[in-house]
Order: sequence, then C-alpha cells, then structure tokens
Amino acid sequence: MALCLTVVCLVCSAVVGGAYALTKDPIDAAAQAKTTASIAAVLPAFDGVPEQGKIDVDGTEYVYYKAEGAGYAVISTTSGFGGALTLMVGIDTAGVVHNTTVLSHSETPGLGAKCTTDTHFMEQFRGFDPAAKKLAVTKDGGDLDAITASTITSRAYALAVSNAVKVFNQLAGGQSNE
Repeated sequence: MALCLTVVCLVCSAVVGGAYALTKDPIDAAAQAKTTASIAAVLPAFDGVPEQGKIDVDGTEYVYYKAEGAGYAVISTTSGFGGALTLMVGIDTAGVVHNTTVLSHSETPGLGAKCTTDTHFMEQFRGFDPAAKKLAVTKDGGDLDAITASTITSRAYALAVSNAVKVFNQLAGGQSNE
C-alpha cells in the first residue's frame, strides 16, 4: 500500500511540475504584456522601454517604472472593502496624475467593483493636480466624488493615488505637490 501511494504521489508531482514548466513562460509573457499595456495607458506617449525600480516610502516598498520624458508609473496597493486594491498610477513630469488603471481588486461586484467601470469616478483622476486640489473624497473634505454606496472603495482608490504621488515626490527629489 505504501509503495502504491508513493508511486501515485510521484506521478502526480511529475504531472504538476510538467504543467508548471509548460505554462511558466506564457504566463510570464502575459503578465509582462499586461504591465506594458498598463504603463502605456497611464502615461503620456513615450519612446523606449520604461526602466523599472523599487523605492521605500513610509515603510512600504513600491514598484515604479520611469519613462524618460513622460513621467513615472507607480504600482500602489491599499486595502479596500473586499481586500487589496492595486492600481497603476501615471504621474507626468510636472507631478500631475495623467491617468490611473486598476490592476487587481477583490471589491464587491456591482458596488466597489465599479471602480473599474464607473467612468465619472475614473475620469476624476485624469489630469488631477495634487498641488491644486485635495486628493480625497468629498466626505473627507476632498475634491473627489465617491462611487455611490462604495465610499470605502473610493477612499482606498484615492489613498492609492495619494501614495503614488508621495512616491513621485520622493523620486522627483523631494518636491511636495500635496
């Protein structure tokens, strides 16, 4: 019985290992394509390949991409209502938020998940100048309208963008645009 169980475990392990080996490269390529498309969506047009880097701001490590002449694309994760909310935030060389895109979320379908489909909500961040406006929802004294019935998600989205602006400020040499 032990020999039979050992053989079954070895065969199953070999199948799982083989499937991993066969799918690793396509999965990595798809992830890279998603990242490249997200960078292009959040930054002004640029030439060349963005340079990836990491930086620690307030005890949190952020991944960013620097596109020469266009600005920075920063990956920022916060906690929403349903769990982690991960955004890519594009900030141009003047410190203005060019655009944002949601990379992943676990928000409630039909409520918090509207952060990916509610055009009015998403458009508020396009061209947002943190030097001229407050990056918070109106309930918190800011200049952003929350998604109806999804204030927690809206706050998390605004916080993720605010954190990306902090990253930009540190990368740009300590300028403060907040």
